[in-house]
Amino acid sequence: MAQASNTRLVALLGSINTGGNRLTMDALRAALTRRGFANVATVTASGNVLFDGDPGESAAHADGFAACLSEDFGIETFAIVLSAAQLEASVAENPFVGDGEDNLVHVHFLEARPGPEAFDQLLSDHQGRGHERIKLGTVALHIDYVDGVGRSKLTGPFLAKRLGCRGTARNIRSLRRILEAMG
Repeated sequence: MAQASNTRLVALLGSINTGGNRLTMDALRAALTRRGFANVATVTASGNVLFDGDPGESAAHADGFAACLSEDFGIETFAIVLSAAQLEASVAENPFVGDGEDNLVHVHFLEARPGPEAFDQLLSDHQGRGHERIKLGTVALHIDYVDGVGRSKLTGPFLAKRLGCRGTARNIRSLRRILEAMG
């Protein structure tokens, strides 16, 4: 699928090792390698896959990851493929970095950028449901789960319904680990 290149990319997979979608990273790496992805590595067990590829082919790479997960493991999900520069930019634009705790501040990477009306609807529907701080970024939603993610009513399905697209979140601590692994 993907041809080797000097560019290190990350695929952030949605819903891996959560909600019953259990998958070992060894099995995932082997399946992706069989499909032609180059220099495959994983960071943590939550679906962060590093590989070498052409950043201009991010959509094709994302489709390849989704096909692998569906066909090889029966997991219907998606992938967000980013370069280190794109990942760094998403962390840098998060207004809660340095103000909130790294394990509670998240970047929720979205399949598409929602319009302002969808974001306004999200804010309106969330009002009074929790203390989270939310800001729409360039390609992601930035969230500070002040009281903890597990207690939050600001869940993936809640966000997807209001924004009209799926997303996958990573906390700042995890994103820094991924960036370090990308070199």
